[in-house]
Amino acid sequence: MPTVSLMDVLQKYSNAFLEMLPTLVIAALVFGAFMMLAKLGKKAARNIVGRMLDDSSLQSLAGTIASVLLTVIGIFAAATIVFPGLEAGDLVGVLGLSSVAIGFAFKDIFQNFLAGILLLLQRPFIVGDQITVGGHEGTVRSIDIRSTTMRSYNGVDIVIPNSDIYTSSVTVQTSEPKRRSIFSTGIGYGEDIDQAREVIRKAVEGCEAVLDAPSVDVLVTGHGDSSVNFDIFYWTDSQKRSEVLARDQVATAIKYALDEADIEIPYPYRSVEFFDKTERASSTSTRAEVPA
Repeated sequence: MPTVSLMDVLQKYSNAFLEMLPTLVIAALVFGAFMMLAKLGKKAARNIVGRMLDDSSLQSLAGTIASVLLTVIGIFAAATIVFPGLEAGDLVGVLGLSSVAIGFAFKDIFQNFLAGILLLLQRPFIVGDQITVGGHEGTVRSIDIRSTTMRSYNGVDIVIPNSDIYTSSVTVQTSEPKRRSIFSTGIGYGEDIDQAREVIRKAVEGCEAVLDAPSVDVLVTGHGDSSVNFDIFYWTDSQKRSEVLARDQVATAIKYALDEADIEIPYPYRSVEFFDKTERASSTSTRAEVPA
């Protein structure tokens, strides 16, 4: 039996490689051409969508889809050059089998990618909206394929995976140009309710950050331990800054207006009794009222 030396084996493989080299070079050139087309296609898709829609997130989505499609076509073209007998059905079958393993390995990435596409298409919120999601609140800075970035009100950037956003309830604070706020206060039981209601209404209507329409509502909501309680409903611009500024103005204006009208804003009292345990025979006790 003839023996095969290591040099013969290496010579055989080197000859096979040299025979395949022109084919590999052509396949690499074809794949490189498609990669260049993918870059040009991404830019072209962004420009086309940009002419129709003034939304940077949708423009980015169109560019990404065009780039991915051209890259996949390039892979198919290069594979058919290297393996001439390979048909499209065979490639689909191979990709189908491999996609199962890839799907398990990159499940979270695919979930975020799909959720990002759905968010960009459905547009429950856009860049610049102020939202609350998953305990985070802030202004949306960017919506990418994999994640959404929002700037919190204390200046910190928060990056949230798109799958978390898509499966959570999202409150869009700026979906409408204005929103309603509520402020609560109370007056003493000895005060005139109608007079206090009118004083409070005029005070709130005089606040610069409170909108003229819809009108301010001052409603009695209950009888507390030491006060008749009011809820004041007023409308402001939907931006967080406007809401916070209005609350400061409303609280200040109501306090000064009630003081000027000599209407008491009560605070609760507690009764504290002091017992002298050293004098068991005596039933004398001392009682005093102190603010709670």
